[in-house]
Amino acid sequence: MSKVCILTGKKHQYGNTVSHANNHRRTRFEPNIQAKRIWLEEEKRWVKVKLSAKAIKIISKRGTAELAKLLQGK
Repeated sequence: MSKVCILTGKKHQYGNTVSHANNHRRTRFEPNIQAKRIWLEEEKRWVKVKLSAKAIKIISKRGTAELAKLLQGK
């Protein structure tokens, strides 16, 4: 399962975990990806998508029109 948001394009990032003794080690930070079923009113169907938490907030605020446009392009 790839951890990439289809709406915002968020994916993993690399960085350092720094201890109290200032020891650095590389780590991979994953985005907060959630699998959701969303009802598209324009197409009268459910779609399964992987979205970040920010994308879920965007959809709840602006509606599913942006998501529908994105899915029609695929």
